[in-house]
Amino acid sequence: MALSFKQQCSFLLKLGRMLHQYGTPAFRLEAHLNTLAAHLNLDGYFLVSPTTLTYCLWVKGAPDDDVYNYSMRVKPGDLDLGSLARTDALVNELLAGKCTLEEAKAGLNAIETAGPPYPVWLTLLAFILSGCAFSMLMRGSWQDVVWAGALSALVYGFIVWSSRSQRIATMLEPLVATAVAVAAVGVTQLDSSVNQPLVVLSSLIVFVPGLSLAMGFRELAARELISGTARIMDSLMVLFKLYFGTVLGLAIGLLIWGTVPPEETQHLPQWIVWPAVFALASGLTVVFKARAEDAPWGVASGLLAYAVSTLVTASWGITLGAFLGAFVVGVYANLFARWRNAPASLVTLPGMVVLVPGSKLYVGLDSVVSGNQTLSVDQIGVQTFLMFMSLIAGLIFASAVVEPRKSL
Repeated sequence: MALSFKQQCSFLLKLGRMLHQYGTPAFRLEAHLNTLAAHLNLDGYFLVSPTTLTYCLWVKGAPDDDVYNYSMRVKPGDLDLGSLARTDALVNELLAGKCTLEEAKAGLNAIETAGPPYPVWLTLLAFILSGCAFSMLMRGSWQDVVWAGALSALVYGFIVWSSRSQRIATMLEPLVATAVAVAAVGVTQLDSSVNQPLVVLSSLIVFVPGLSLAMGFRELAARELISGTARIMDSLMVLFKLYFGTVLGLAIGLLIWGTVPPEETQHLPQWIVWPAVFALASGLTVVFKARAEDAPWGVASGLLAYAVSTLVTASWGITLGAFLGAFVVGVYANLFARWRNAPASLVTLPGMVVLVPGSKLYVGLDSVVSGNQTLSVDQIGVQTFLMFMSLIAGLIFASAVVEPRKSL
């Protein structure tokens, strides 16, 4: 019995660490671990934060002094929707009695040691597509779209470099922002019609922590105060590192290349935003490492989120548009989770990416520090905060209308 208890605890430890590594929010991870612990005839509690995992477990009905305590130091996880889906499928098999605990643990080892789900060339293409799509979504010029894609390829090069060097990984955000800003200043020497701030922002869009901020506020709404506060502060620090790197890169670029008077350019037509949303959602499914069979559902979530928020915003304002957009995404995700018996996060996150105002927060930071608006958006700080609150409220109301059957 003692060996079996240790095996059960070991499995829960590994499962929790992996789900945390794949970007699962604290309140969902704790609920999932509690569900699985009950299935294994264990009782206890879990404390999850972006940097620590704490377990306290015991066999139901066992003496009070027969308790297993464990705490581990972890790093904030990155989104890996494919590994999350495979891990959840493995747990489903365990809960259904289709595999033993030893087989489930071997499956976790296989998932953890598996290589990247997509080849390098496809991931590079996804980064380029994401940068181009965001520039199109912001209705820049075709020159902006092309250069945003080119600098997004540079960003991916730094990401590959950081995967091979711990020294580069520790300074990735400010380093890549500096390199992109220097290159953007050089681009204006070749084409003075390029919207330099928009090109930089589009190239760095995969780093802008809008989704992470939304997750932090969602955790606070679930009263996960430690995890939510820590995630928000980590996101803000990433934002400041990106902005500092951009300012430093622009200063270096001006010293190297000099200044060029900007030219007026013609913006892309309004209809271009729809293909842009499709392209952005498609690119991010690869960036988030979603499985091929889940990708169409994630892209549909992004299109649905944008369609609802755009239609509602035109009639009732941006705050209500964000609320109803998140509400529809939440209902759609919960229905998807019921139908496919898969984590709702697989389609919630692609939809929320289209809605979260992370880029506006970046632009607002530029307005506060420099006194100049990179893009013409008024009252950006208040608008960003209200949008975040609307998004969280939309997800909460969606769970009340369509109750999720899965904790993930």
